[in-house]
Amino acid sequence: MSRPARYDFKTRPVAHPEALVAGDKYRFTVLTDGLLRFEWAEDGQFEDRASTFAINRKLAVPDFYVWDRGDLLEIVTKRFHVVYNKKKFSAEGFVIHLKGSVSAKWTYGQEVSNLGGTTRTLDGANGRRELGPGVLSREGIAVLKDTDSMLFESDGWIAPRRSGERSDEYVFMYGHDYRDAMRAYFAVSGSQPLLPRFAMGNWWSRYHRYDEKEYMELQDHLDKDNVPLNVAVVDMDWHLVRAGEEIPPGENGWTGYTWNKKLFPDPDAFLKKLHDRNLRVTLNLHPADGIRYWENQYEEVAKYLGIDPKSKKPASFDCTDKKFIDAYFDIVHHQHEERGVDFWWIDWQQGTGSKIPGVDPLWVLNHFHFLDIGRGRQRPLIFSRFGGPGAQRYQIGFSGDTIITWESLDFQPEFTATASNIGYGWWSNDIGGHTHGYKDDELATRWVQLGCWSPILRLHSDNNPFNGREPWRFDVEACQIMEETLRLRHRLIPYLYTMNARSASNDEPLIAPMYWDYPEQNEAYNVPNQYRFGSELIAAPITQPRDKITQLGVIKAWLPPRRYVDIWTGVVYDGDREQQLHRPLTQTPVLAPEGAIVPLDGAWRPKSGSPNPETLEVLVVVGADGSFDLIEDDGTGTNADDGGFQMVESEGVTTESNESVRFVHTPITYKQSTGVINIGPTYPADDPSVPKSREWKVRLIAHTPSSASVSEIRCVTTSSKRAKPLAYRTSPVDNGTLITLNAVPTNQSIIIELGTSNPQLDVLDPLPRIFELLDRASYILDRKNDIFNVLNREGDSVMKKVANLQNMNLEASILNAVLELLLADSRYSESSKGRGEDLFDMC
Repeated sequence: MSRPARYDFKTRPVAHPEALVAGDKYRFTVLTDGLLRFEWAEDGQFEDRASTFAINRKLAVPDFYVWDRGDLLEIVTKRFHVVYNKKKFSAEGFVIHLKGSVSAKWTYGQEVSNLGGTTRTLDGANGRRELGPGVLSREGIAVLKDTDSMLFESDGWIAPRRSGERSDEYVFMYGHDYRDAMRAYFAVSGSQPLLPRFAMGNWWSRYHRYDEKEYMELQDHLDKDNVPLNVAVVDMDWHLVRAGEEIPPGENGWTGYTWNKKLFPDPDAFLKKLHDRNLRVTLNLHPADGIRYWENQYEEVAKYLGIDPKSKKPASFDCTDKKFIDAYFDIVHHQHEERGVDFWWIDWQQGTGSKIPGVDPLWVLNHFHFLDIGRGRQRPLIFSRFGGPGAQRYQIGFSGDTIITWESLDFQPEFTATASNIGYGWWSNDIGGHTHGYKDDELATRWVQLGCWSPILRLHSDNNPFNGREPWRFDVEACQIMEETLRLRHRLIPYLYTMNARSASNDEPLIAPMYWDYPEQNEAYNVPNQYRFGSELIAAPITQPRDKITQLGVIKAWLPPRRYVDIWTGVVYDGDREQQLHRPLTQTPVLAPEGAIVPLDGAWRPKSGSPNPETLEVLVVVGADGSFDLIEDDGTGTNADDGGFQMVESEGVTTESNESVRFVHTPITYKQSTGVINIGPTYPADDPSVPKSREWKVRLIAHTPSSASVSEIRCVTTSSKRAKPLAYRTSPVDNGTLITLNAVPTNQSIIIELGTSNPQLDVLDPLPRIFELLDRASYILDRKNDIFNVLNREGDSVMKKVANLQNMNLEASILNAVLELLLADSRYSESSKGRGEDLFDMC
């Protein structure tokens, strides 16, 4: 397939004429029934070119009505009513009334309680940093200003805005229909592209002067410790850096393109060694200083640009010069990619200005790097900074150099979740923090756990020799937990990759704040560090030091109306309430509602590179119907064949086409009324991208089948529909029951009957867990005994036990930890009559 022009960027920026309401100096575009573009141009020239935010304004025209009353204009849809006096926009002359369940009035320029978006960088952040706006607000109205953004010409090249007095803004008026608002945002701005599967796994990154020997020894050590890895990041010291030693005195070494042969004598062999381990490689870039005379590629670049190489005049970085951009890619980067560089980490130092006012070099680099790396059928991937609204088209985000403190960790879950309010769902934070701060093994462990439940897990640190992320540099407890967490991340990839496909096709980010699903619940706004993690899970990472008495970390959570279970502990919780969750350092609170289905890689130590697994383990939470469509592919194909964005309009919403990606689906369903689990068959049948047969494990979280074993497991062939029994075994595990099957052809379906209709989550006796909690606590022994005597007193109701505990003047940390377990599941108090077994005899 011939390679298209680099600048070919498929956009549809001109709206349908029927969507326009215009005068001499004003223009409204009714993009959807809840999204209105409004422009003011003193010269009467309005903008129809694509901007960095708006690449597609040609949407299906919604129903709307216009009343032109001479000096007053009204525009009405089912969601809003605009009243405008046809003069320059002002609070007196431009008013919007929001219709529907959220009634509000907005006047031009009015500030709203925006729910936040994200920011360009966290460089130097120690804790919270102010976030830019998103397109959601409690009032139901949010304004996105696009007046100063860069534009794209019809040929795909960049352009500034016209001069003169003008404004270009978009107002989102969706009330609390937050998902509808985000769909409108993506429809105009473009969806998040499909990431390659390997990006879901662990990344190793460190600002450190590695040589080949040390880098490969690192890989050997990780492999020996059974820590899988998918992405090898080599920071800036891959190239010549040191002034007066490697480059001329007085020069800046941040920018460079020539391999340092003292550190990497044979770069091609080095890259091949990493590829042989199924790793993908990215190198760090700081393009600000262009290509200078000591670089290996300088002579070729200089001649192409008409510079006499003997002059040693630099080929200065100029993002506004097409010829420089051509040389930048075709000569400099393509030659490195031919040697084995898979994608680029576009770091900092270009600033925000260029020769053309309003043209931001970060935007130019992100845009053209993404298009260029996706040439042919390679799935595009870049790693760079956030440029602003529309940046979701260029994953993955590098959030910057945070300070290593508990305050920084505590902000990162909120920072990552809130970014979805501006469509930016693939942040890669520096896991462990970047610089300064202090060494704290517990902090480092909790940060790695947060990374596991983040969009991207990239370990990183600065060049301080005492600052590293190698698990073996921490104490035994932290090391073991980190290694297990890194293995868990790779086990999650079947789930993560499905969410990746869902994000690209359905505009559903992996992570979303709780209020997206529960906008009318005030509690949903009060848990910024809790978030939806895909379609099935809620994560609430612990970001505070553990209590000195209980040795447990704690986070305030809110459980929506439903019954939930912690997928690791099997503890069942009533929903529709606020809840403190206490966990030892080994655990992160991750909750699943009844009906949840979560597929995992079944291997204890998944393979590096993350191929489609040969064994799958499916977590199933009984209590409600559930379904999950496991999505896989062969890793080839892009969102559009030419690396651009193929727009497909359907029912008024425009999305990117994934037609060049061949997805493979394995449906998994659970029927509550019959207690039957169905898995498969995989389709298209016999697709070569997945194994022809797979071993399966099914983990029933917090459920023990009523009989000694599951009543029946059958396999159904797709050709004959005849069922035959399958060999299996069941075994109790800490968090429920594990069913293990032998290999089953993927073109056949599996039927598992749990042996009863309407099966329920187990009602667990909390007293054994409370005994363990007290046993671990650093607390007065007699007080422990007193607490347990209260809990173990025969005949007392649960509420009487609670009252007695509250009257003991216990420290809040230990009282709250005990009450969490005692009151987690109201069914216990209803069925137990308050009496547990005599655990002292048991222990």
